[in-house]
Amino acid sequence: MPSATRKGPSSSATSSSSSSSSSSRVHPEPIKMVEAPLVDHFDRLPDPLLLLVFNKIADVKALGRCCVVSRRFHSLVPQVENVLVRVDCVISDDDSSSPSSPDESRNPISALFRVLFGNIVKPLQALGQFLGPKRVATLAHASSAPHRPSSSSSLVVGCEDDGELDQGGVTHHSPTQVLKNFNEIRFLRIELPSGELGIDDGVLLKWRADFGSTLDNCVILGASSVIHSKAAAGLDGGSDGLCPNSGAADDNGNIPESFYTNGGLKLRVVWTISSLIAASARHYLLQPIIAEHKTLDSLVLTDADGQGVLCMNRDQLEELRIKPLSVSSASKRTLVPALNMRLWYAPQLELPNGMMLKGATLVAIRPSEQSALKKDASEGFWISSAFDEPYGTAAKMLVKRRTYCLEMNSF
Repeated sequence: MPSATRKGPSSSATSSSSSSSSSSRVHPEPIKMVEAPLVDHFDRLPDPLLLLVFNKIADVKALGRCCVVSRRFHSLVPQVENVLVRVDCVISDDDSSSPSSPDESRNPISALFRVLFGNIVKPLQALGQFLGPKRVATLAHASSAPHRPSSSSSLVVGCEDDGELDQGGVTHHSPTQVLKNFNEIRFLRIELPSGELGIDDGVLLKWRADFGSTLDNCVILGASSVIHSKAAAGLDGGSDGLCPNSGAADDNGNIPESFYTNGGLKLRVVWTISSLIAASARHYLLQPIIAEHKTLDSLVLTDADGQGVLCMNRDQLEELRIKPLSVSSASKRTLVPALNMRLWYAPQLELPNGMMLKGATLVAIRPSEQSALKKDASEGFWISSAFDEPYGTAAKMLVKRRTYCLEMNSF
């Protein structure tokens, strides 16, 4: 007789448990994410490293923006040692005027220089007290263009800030005001918006001057025209009494007679005087910065055109602080002492890079009282190293030619 299968309570419980486990599962408790606090990684950088970055930046406007980033940056920026100040524009000290274009901002320097130099010397008015108080008249005895009221100009650094807004929402400050909060400047470079000397298109005129309390030396390189590469190959003569080729073998370094009769010499004299006036005006205007920043090791005042460079090293800066400055009675500039000058001339000078300088002229200048004291083996170095290439090569080539000596009285 077949036996009946009987399900006991245990099998029912097992079936019930299996059914229950399949319908409900155990899930782990979700992990709550704890957000880490925000970390400013700049805080992990040591101060010397940040100062290294700021010194690479150098530009005073960019450093001004860095100041508003954080309190730490604000405390570090005044410790920067390398600073560049780019002068933005020239503004008239007449309140009713607005920033003008570079051409309009150059008012005539004086009636005397208009008579002597005509259009050769463009005004030095653009230099007018860019280191002085805001919007104060500077160069005395400056005359205006015909039918315009007399006014003077100031070079300024423009920046957008919370201060007094002036002309187009930009506050204008002099470099002295911009630099007043820098405590440890060692290397300072100031760049003007353009050169002071108005020259015709195609004419080359560059100068470099070193000053202490007065002029130490000045080198001037000029050319009536500059021809580049292939254009120079077809030339066989020109103005200023030019001869074919570079002339080293043909003219033996002699200046042709036409140089004296066609205005070539007069033009070089104008270049020389104009460059010396521009250099002495720049030097005079640097006094407030030099007096205030006694940590300076080097000061360079140049322009965006690369026309002129005024340089002062630590010894020269200290000399200016100690010795009284001789000021020209005619205008606000340093008095130029009596000078000894040496001149080299080449009707045409062909450089290794293919550039040709027509009427190339090099003038090396030193005060008369120093000329006899500073003749040594390295005398030619300050002449040949005055300019960047390719003009440094031009200077080295010119000094190998015949030397002409000149003298000039103090002015």
